[in-house]
Amino acid sequence: MKTQAGVLDRAFDIAVYAVLILLVAVTLYPLLYVLFASLSDAGQLIAYKGILWKPLGFSLDAYKSVMANPGIAIGYRNTLFIVVAGVIVNLFVTALGAYVLSRKNVLWNNAFMFIIVFTMFFGGGLIPLYLVVKGVGLLDSLWSTIIPFSVSTFNLIIMRTAFMGIPDSLEESAKIDGANHFTILFRIIIPLSMPVIAVMILYYAVDKWNGWFYASVFIKSRELFPLQLVLREILIANSTDSMSAGASAGDRFQLGETIKYATIMVATVPILCVYPFVQRFFVKGVMVGSLKG
Repeated sequence: MKTQAGVLDRAFDIAVYAVLILLVAVTLYPLLYVLFASLSDAGQLIAYKGILWKPLGFSLDAYKSVMANPGIAIGYRNTLFIVVAGVIVNLFVTALGAYVLSRKNVLWNNAFMFIIVFTMFFGGGLIPLYLVVKGVGLLDSLWSTIIPFSVSTFNLIIMRTAFMGIPDSLEESAKIDGANHFTILFRIIIPLSMPVIAVMILYYAVDKWNGWFYASVFIKSRELFPLQLVLREILIANSTDSMSAGASAGDRFQLGETIKYATIMVATVPILCVYPFVQRFFVKGVMVGSLKG
């Protein structure tokens, strides 16, 4: 019986590993395809049909064209500002809200939580949001993608749950020593909640980096376009002519295809590099919300 059970366990492990390997392959190959295509010779790539397993005639012409495009540099600058300033604002506001809502002696705590959770299911819509942004003078400004989205309800709940898991005795001891709420939050609560803080940084940074819809609604000046709007313009509007100037019409079309792939890589790789630095915090931080409601 033990031998049979051991065989079944081993067969189950093999099946699980096979499924996971398949999922990794399905997830990883699209990124590898884009990488190989971006490094391929434009003419060979256009003529090639089938699965791409390696670059076709290694070439860096697409990346040279992308890096020479001033719109990419401007997009990077604007996106980095949105990510850095946005994450700082998001963390500060989320931490303040989570701290208040995690205190047991706050008046009408449950009522506030109900109102906050209510916003996850019902919203005012795009037109009222646009009118508010216009009314406060944020239209056609990078701050229009930061200030109106200072806090995510989902992230607020996760951080509140993490703060609630910290023993009350630490707060009581700090109060005896004369600490105020800001001291308790920034000297005790946040240092003890670094795993969930790291997860919040990842969530907010990815959201800011990939954000394009509200930027397309609120921002009209091209010098304020974030990177994702530039990428969208290249991919959807097929505006690669400025990056392939000097080539013939046929070569411009071929080079334009590889430029699209190179632009995707340039816009994607930086945010992927963030994951290894927060991976060790990720599982512990995400599990916080499932341990205590």
